[in-house]
Order: sequence, then structure tokens, then C-alpha cells
Amino acid sequence: MKIILAPDKFKGTLTAAQVTEIEKKAILSVIPEAEILCVPLADGGDGTVQALTTALGGKFETCDVRGPLGKNVTAQFGLASDCAILEMATASGMVLLSAEERNPMKTSTYGTGELIRKALESGVKEIVIGIGGSATVDGGAGMAEALGYEFFDKNGSKMSGLCGGNLVEIGKISCEKVHPALKKCKFRIASDVTNPLLGENGSVAVFAPQKGATPEMMPLLENGLANLRNVLYQQGMIHDDVPGDGAAGGLGLGLRAFCAAVPESGAKLAIKLTRLEEKLSGADLVITGEGCSDAQTENGKLCSELALFCKTHGVPCYLLSGKITEDPGNLFAGFLATVPVGMPFEEIKPRSAELLYDAAVKFAGKIMNN
Repeated sequence: MKIILAPDKFKGTLTAAQVTEIEKKAILSVIPEAEILCVPLADGGDGTVQALTTALGGKFETCDVRGPLGKNVTAQFGLASDCAILEMATASGMVLLSAEERNPMKTSTYGTGELIRKALESGVKEIVIGIGGSATVDGGAGMAEALGYEFFDKNGSKMSGLCGGNLVEIGKISCEKVHPALKKCKFRIASDVTNPLLGENGSVAVFAPQKGATPEMMPLLENGLANLRNVLYQQGMIHDDVPGDGAAGGLGLGLRAFCAAVPESGAKLAIKLTRLEEKLSGADLVITGEGCSDAQTENGKLCSELALFCKTHGVPCYLLSGKITEDPGNLFAGFLATVPVGMPFEEIKPRSAELLYDAAVKFAGKIMNN
């Protein structure tokens, strides 16, 4: 029996790679003859570097970059053959700030640009960048500054320290000193956010409050992104608006304009990168899962995209998640929650590995009895 384990992370408790190892051990205790293939996955949010680099058999690199408020942080990226896997959150994410420090008028993606530079200097031909968990609303201008783009205000004076609060001052952008490797590298954005840059469903309206924006900041941030967009249009650096431009405080737009990046579904990209189609050959079933499966799971989330992918290849896909708050319906061949209903998170966290192991043993027993 060939079983593929392809979960997302169990957020706050276990990485995707840890989930696969626990499940593998549990299933082999019941079905010792099973052939088990571990393919940890991620959809562009935190955990993308860890999951995809592990699945691709790559190696991890670290570098010091500026965090969202300018303090040095250590960021990690993955290298697999001629592809680098990046996560903007390791350089410019909310996880790097306390609740009191969050202020999208001051935060910048400069460190994300430094992370990209480091990857480019490794000689890669392709960069996949997950953009979940951003602490910024700077439209990727900080990133662009780190990559050699020069910004000038409306009086022609050179600007520095690009952040959410000074985008409205931008009058011109120069490409003359851009990192030479930038144009030789293909960029792919891994994200499932489809929000536009501006408006009631845009980057500021939907995401800025959780990044620390006050009601007074909101129109200032909106006007800043609108000005950046207008300058990019005027200089022919973008020619249209695309769903997902509003992801990560407008970094979706910035990556398109400054790196010629192509936005893709994070879940579908993970399935492609890990060559899951090849691995499905001869598989009897696939087990996926996440920390909590809810009403959002069906809306393009990794587990649902994987289930649909498996269905087109005639392989049953089962859901083994920490919590399951909504009936996933016909999407999965079966489902099982690892956490007892009503258990508080403070009890779940120290027991997460044990709870997953027990559930996987129970699941394996069901397989044997079918």
C-alpha cells in the first residue's frame, strides 16, 4: 500500500515536516508494510520555506537583514537546485514585532529586498516568494530600494527609508542602479490572497488594522499606495491591475512592478514544485491536513486544492486536521479531527504531537478494516 502524506503546517504547534514524520511513525505501527512518501506542503504563508525546501530536498541558508522597523534580524531561505524559496515574513513579518511596535506608517519591506539580493547572489534562476504574514503597507517600495531602485520626491530630491508613511511623496523612480541579476531571474509569487490594491476590499481596508493602523492612518496609507500605483503606471512599470496586488501591504503589486513577478496560487504552486503528480503514480491514498479546517478550507486553501487535484487523478484524499469546524462534504474521501471538541489551545499545544499520533493510529486502523 502506497500512502502519500501531504499536509500543511498545524499552525502554532507543528511544522508540516513534523506532521508527516509523526503520521508516518503512527501508520507504520499499524501497517508496517506500507510505502509512505512524505511531501510537506505550504501555500505561501509562514512555513513555506521550511515545507517546500524539505520536500524538494534542498538546503537552508540564513542571512542578516533589516527587520520591518530597521533592526537587524536573521532571515532564512531555501535553495533547491537553481531555485530559491523565500518567505517575506522572515524579514518583514508581523511575527518580528510586538503588538505595541506594529505601525504600517513606519514599517518597510527593505529586509525582503535584502533577502532577495542574497538569493540572487547564490546564482539561482528562479525565486519563489511566499508573501503571507506581512507587517508592512509600503507597496514593496522598501524592497525595491534594497534592490537598487532609486526614488525621488515630487521636487526631484532623492528619497531613502521607503515605508508606508512616505509613499505619497514619490514623484519618480529610477531603474539605473538596479541589481544586475534581477532581470535574469524568474519570480513567482506564492499567495492565495486575491484582494486588489485599493478600495473597500483593498490592502489597507482589509489588512492594515491588524498591522497596527489606526483610523487616522488608514486614509494616509491608502493615498500612499494610490500615489505609488500612479507613478508605476506613468512610468510604464505596470500596465494593469491584477487580483492579489493588495497582498502583503501591496507587495503583490511591488513584486510585479519591480521584479516582473508572476502571481500564482500558493497551493497550486506547491503541488507543482513538489512534483506531486509524478508521486501520485501507484498511490492508494493521500492524507492532508492543517491546524484547523473551517469554512475557508474550501475556498482555495491548500487542503481543498490538493483534494481536487487528487480527485482528477483518481486517488482518494483524506483530511486529518487538528480541528474540523465545518463538514468538508464530498471534497474528501473521509476526515478525522485530532483534537477533542472543546479542548483549549493551551492544553493542545504541549500535547499536539501525541494527539496527532493517536489520531493517525486510529485512522490507519480504519484503513486496515476497510
